[in-house]
Parts: sequence; structure tokens; C-alpha cells
Amino acid sequence: MGHRLGGGVAYSLLRERLDQNVTGAPDSPEFRKILRLLFTPEEADLARQIPTRPVRLESLSRRVGIPAAELEPALTRMAAKGLVFDMEVKGVRRFSLAPVVIGFFEFTFMRVRDDVPVAELARLFEDYFFENGGRFAQAVFGGDTQIGRSLVRESALPEGSFAEILDWERATRLVETARTVGVSECACRHHASHLGAACDAPRQVCMTLNSGAETLMRGGIARQITNAEGLRILAECQAAGLAQTADNVQKGVGYICNCCGCCCGMMRASKTFGLAHAIVSSSWIAAVNAEKCSGCGLCVKACPPGALTLEAAAPRETDPPRPEGAKPRKKASLAADLCLGCGVCATVCKKGGVAMEARPARVFTPENTFDRMLAMAIERGKLANLLAEDPESLTWQAIARVVRAIESAAPVKAALAIRPLRSAFLGALLPLARLGAGSASSVE
Repeated sequence: MGHRLGGGVAYSLLRERLDQNVTGAPDSPEFRKILRLLFTPEEADLARQIPTRPVRLESLSRRVGIPAAELEPALTRMAAKGLVFDMEVKGVRRFSLAPVVIGFFEFTFMRVRDDVPVAELARLFEDYFFENGGRFAQAVFGGDTQIGRSLVRESALPEGSFAEILDWERATRLVETARTVGVSECACRHHASHLGAACDAPRQVCMTLNSGAETLMRGGIARQITNAEGLRILAECQAAGLAQTADNVQKGVGYICNCCGCCCGMMRASKTFGLAHAIVSSSWIAAVNAEKCSGCGLCVKACPPGALTLEAAAPRETDPPRPEGAKPRKKASLAADLCLGCGVCATVCKKGGVAMEARPARVFTPENTFDRMLAMAIERGKLANLLAEDPESLTWQAIARVVRAIESAAPVKAALAIRPLRSAFLGALLPLARLGAGSASSVE
């Protein structure tokens, strides 16, 4: 498969194409180097033409002008490198372009490999993610709807509260009911290891579920495990003080990460750039009981997002007199806007000083990946990009979901979404109108 563009042009167009995704990819010298290390010029030219929503091989063949028999092995190689998603939907093979996150960053570090310069890529990704004024972090996490959501530990919940937690909010339920479970290297801790900054938390713990697992297993990025093994890994990670972060959807959850506060890219972005909602919280929140808190600081050390600190506490009636000059008693204090509702703090406190409470209102979780992408695109002003990349694949049902998503968005966000939509919607509606006219003619 010969590339039709010069390498420099292909990489530039690919970078622009990735920046059109809902999570974005701002330009930088580091990112251009990353693309050159991961993609050949031919792959870059092909990748820029692949939608982010799954497309049939035959449709993609027509789009790029490459015979399916020649295109399929090229896409298979790219999937093995973690550059595209290779999935089966109702028995039909489909492909889509992997974004930067969750995408080819994770797929680069979710396994040990020697086909790319991993140490150099680790340094480049680190600079790209955390330098340049946080432009990448703002592009990815600059809205209310996010890629990942926190899962509360069921063991941290008060007695009698299980009627309030839904199946898609329970890590154990997601793992035990998955038709397929895969496990890979934790991408964040593997990445940090090449920078000399990894903690000693378990690393073979990144779990993928259902179609997500099947996609990564097909590319050799994950290995299949049983549901029982998945539950064992989950218990091991909770014992190690890790928080669980899942795909931010109700249906078709594709992954569960086991996150530490020091290596996790989402948590680091939150702490470094003040992005309190880089991970959507669970529908639970920690609550400090000042009377029971001993000020030991265990919850502060354990809290992955750093939402807890120690502060001076007023004396309790039951406290004995303190010696003159003694330091005041300490107690835990919660920054509510930083709390993920993961429950790690409540499980390390043995005195009841921290407990989990239901938030006043249940946190919104999109129904599926398409709805999540719609919400993210509206918030980030990229809805036209999402629709225009493959307008002929939109059904009437999909367009109806777009309209509902706009109607439910805040007025300012809806206005930003609507302005550039005219050509995208026309591109989607005209093929459907022709199809409808053809059906009507056949009936007549």
C-alpha cells in the first residue's frame, strides 16, 4: 500500500485530524515526534481518513480508494500496534481511529514491547501531557462529561444502602457479569516506570470488559482471564489502596482501571492543572465525623485524588486536658469538590471517622458511548466534527439522539453546537432522504 502524500504532510494532516476528535490533540513538537515514532508515513496517511466511530471495512475501502483485500491486512497491523480499534459488531468487522486517550497512549504502554522506543515515547508523552501550559489536559478534560467515572467501593457503603447502588455502579457486578474479561499492564504505572517515578502498586491490573476486551485481545494488547480471576484482581487492587475508574457509560462498559494517585494520568491532570472533574465522581461522597476522627492521617495518605487534609480541631467534651504548649488535636477535612466518591478513605478508617454518604442528586452517566461522545462534543464545541467525519453512517435514530442531546444541553453550549451544524446535518440527511424516496418509489 503506497502512501499518496509526503511523510511530513501526512503527519501534519493526521495531527489536525486527531485534534478534531472530541478529546482533541493540540499541536506541539513532542506530539509530532510521537506520531512519527508510532505511525509510518503510509499509516499516517491512512489513519487521517478513518472515522472515530466504527466503520465497515467495505465502506472504509471505498472512502480511501484502497481495495479491501489490500486494506484489511494494513488495518490489522495498525490494530496490533494500537493505532486503530479492530472490533466485531454483530459478526461484522469494523475499524475506527484510536484517539490519543483513551487510545494509543494506553495501547503503547499496556504491554511490554520492543517494536517501538518505549522509553523515548514515555518522555515525550510526559512532556506533551504536562507541559505547554496544560493545553492537552484542558482539551481532554475541559468539560463536564468525561471519559472515566469513579466507582465506589461496595465495602465502604453503609449498611442498607445497596438498594441505592445500580449494577453499572458496582465494580464487582461489572466484572462478574461480563461475557469477556481481559487484563493488561497498567499503562500509567508502566509509563511512570520509564521515568523512574512508578509506585509499587500492582501492574497487571488494567481490566477490559466485553467488546473492549475482545478488541484488545484481537490485537494482542490484552490476555483473556476468567470472571473469577477478574474479581481476584479487583480485591487485590482494593487491598493495595487503589481506586476503581470505569468507562463513563451505563451500558457496554469497556474497562475498569485500578488507579493510584501518583501515576494515574487523569488524577495527575486533576492535581496539576486544577481540573477537579477530570474523573466524574460516583454518586457518593466522603463525610468526616469530627467526633470520631482521631486525626491519625491514614485517610489523608490513602486518598487518591488528595481531597483530604488534616487541620486543627476544636476540643471535644470527652477530651482530657492537653498539656500547656501541646499542639492542637487534628482532624480530617474534606475538599468536597475534589472527592471522587471512591470510598478508599472509608475503608482505611477503622474508627468511623470517615464514612460514605449518598450525594444529594445522582451523578449523570451517559447511557452509552455514542451519548457520551455527543455530550462531550457539545461541551467542547466539536459536534459538527463528530457528525461530519462520516455523515452517511448516521441513521434517523442517531440524528434523533443528537437533537435530544442539544435540547438537554445548557443554552450556551447548545448555541455553540448548533452554529456549525448545517453542513454536517445536510450531509447526513440527504443520503437518508434519497433512501426514503427510493423506498417510497418501490412501494408505489
